Amino acid sequence: MKFAQRMARLGTETAFEVLAKARSLEAQGKNIVHLEIGEPDFDTPRFIVDAAVASLQRGRTHYTPAAGIMELRRMIAENVQRTRGVAVQPENVVVTPGAKPIMFFSLLALIDPHDEVIYPNPGFPIYESVIQFSGANAVPLALQEERGFRFSIADLEKLITPRTRLLVINSPQNPTGGILTRADVQAIAELARRHDLLVLSDEIYKDILYEGEHASIMSEPGMLERTILLDGYSKTYAMTGWRLGYGVMPEPLAKHVERLMINSNSCTATFVQDAGLAALSGPRTEVNEFVAEFRRRRDIMVAGLNDIKGVSCITPGGAFYCFANVQKLPLSSKQLSDRLLAEAGVAVLSGTAFGKFGDGYIRLSYATSVENIREGLRRMKQAIEAL
Repeated sequence: MKFAQRMARLGTETAFEVLAKARSLEAQGKNIVHLEIGEPDFDTPRFIVDAAVASLQRGRTHYTPAAGIMELRRMIAENVQRTRGVAVQPENVVVTPGAKPIMFFSLLALIDPHDEVIYPNPGFPIYESVIQFSGANAVPLALQEERGFRFSIADLEKLITPRTRLLVINSPQNPTGGILTRADVQAIAELARRHDLLVLSDEIYKDILYEGEHASIMSEPGMLERTILLDGYSKTYAMTGWRLGYGVMPEPLAKHVERLMINSNSCTATFVQDAGLAALSGPRTEVNEFVAEFRRRRDIMVAGLNDIKGVSCITPGGAFYCFANVQKLPLSSKQLSDRLLAEAGVAVLSGTAFGKFGDGYIRLSYATSVENIREGLRRMKQAIEAL
């Protein structure tokens, strides 16, 4: 079978590949500690589940408008107005089955072949994949450990050319847990205005922040009309399998993204959107408990990693990942992650799964129990110190 040339430009998400290998080993009887998948291990709050069940029982199982039900779009707009301090209307909102379609559809709607898109590296692998699939040139922007896995504004400016069309930013960041400061966001906004750039701001982890307040570039002067805000429910509300995300963007772009929804998914499941309404309007008690538990797990994992000879790890400011430095070890990060899985029964991800600047690091998710974290660290310490 002959495939379209564009398929050679489409990447994947290594976390799911490693998960498949780990499941295969488990099927053979091997015990695996899973530290590879970025998925909260908490149950979705009961009031959200109850809202979905009630929706199903009311017969809410039919098509909705492609951009989402108006009640949810209105509530999302009100939430963005309250949290970012900008005037957003329901017409700026498109609801999608998960947040990834916002990346995909925005790039398809905005980017022509040979445009340039700057993206963080190491970063969520789907950025580079979708940029390349769109026919654009993917331009990696290095995140630096010595800066808390932030990038240098000077480095960003050097990468901007007349062909640069869009910049992707992500804070809190996957895979590093790095945070853009308010000063960073202000400087990025100044560059975007000066060079006439659009910004895709991935804020899916905004609620999993351990110190300070979230800084959104959409809040900066002149950025409302330049920003595509990507957000969703998977991380905050432990709703990964529900597939519910949204984008907030200038209305002309929203109309094109809506057309792409019509041509691909038709709409997001009605009862899932009703669950999203309940989540945004309901109590934040469990979300706050999730974050407090993530903080406790983070501190245990960081301390345990720094106790392994040849491994170091700075404390992440958000999300639920540690990006540990393994450059002092005699194996590459890919060799190390493969050996940890095969010999120690610990599933982690090589930093190279997140781009070339991830070499020398491994990513570990602490979205799992303290017992799993402690056991994973014990196995890692034994395996690494025996190298």
